[in-house]
Amino acid sequence: MAASSASAPPGVTPETPFGRVLTAMVTPFTRDGALDLDGAARLATELVDQGGHDGLVINGTTGEAPTTSDAEKEQILRAVVEAVGDRASVVAGVGTNDTRHTVELARSAEKAGAHGLLVVTPYYNKPPQSGLAAHFRSVADSTGLPVILYDIPGRSGVPIATDTLLRLAEHDRIVAVKDAKDDLGAASTVLANTNLAYYSGTDMLNLPLLSVGAVGFVSVVGHIVGPRLRELVDVYVAGDVARAKEIHQGLLPIYEGIFRSQGVILVKAALGLQGRPGGPVRSPLVDATTAEIERLRADLAAGGLAL
Repeated sequence: MAASSASAPPGVTPETPFGRVLTAMVTPFTRDGALDLDGAARLATELVDQGGHDGLVINGTTGEAPTTSDAEKEQILRAVVEAVGDRASVVAGVGTNDTRHTVELARSAEKAGAHGLLVVTPYYNKPPQSGLAAHFRSVADSTGLPVILYDIPGRSGVPIATDTLLRLAEHDRIVAVKDAKDDLGAASTVLANTNLAYYSGTDMLNLPLLSVGAVGFVSVVGHIVGPRLRELVDVYVAGDVARAKEIHQGLLPIYEGIFRSQGVILVKAALGLQGRPGGPVRSPLVDATTAEIERLRADLAAGGLAL
């Protein structure tokens, strides 16, 4: 199922329900910590019009969703939909560890114009697989939007088991997985037995996941190297694996540099170095130190991005 709008954004097909290159966008804040809605619109426009992106994920972990209110989530989503929703997929992160709250956020996102929903595995309360399945089905049943399941046991504490994914794939609106479980064998089994579209959620594994059947990425480093990710997936799909490998290896210092700390911390630092919208992070995260920023400069330079 493609993104549910009267006119689907470019790049959306049954095989690539949200396009191929998406970035989990930061939520820009002003220096005093308030939402920077103008900055969000500018950043979204840059990523789509200059960065080679088919879509954006709003209100995910990189968007600091744990520390934004429901009202702020709706505001940022509406600002991005207005800025780029006619030419890119806008996917709303709505996952929480409370099914009722997640359903409320999903319905709000649908009203705000989102093209799809990113639903993370409920965290901290560690539900059994039957609870995960019931949670995801409840959210998928609550709107007409297609759903990406976000499998990230390193944060949630619980993986989505292969058998659970096989069952959830039978739901008409569960169409994709953002995979940060980093298990190529498990991903291969699901891809071989379902029509779920896989998106790499771990930048270091973007190319390896393509090799087992993923269709694209939900990236963090796409904020700063979107055109290179665009080329990576395009040449791979065209059959030029050698060139894809070359791009992948050239990006390794950038992958390593951004994830020396929480991705959002160093992405916002990189955006600041470029004079682009981002601003500070919210507590309990802390902004990059001077030493961390200098190390980031060196990492990015090693990856061909001098700031």
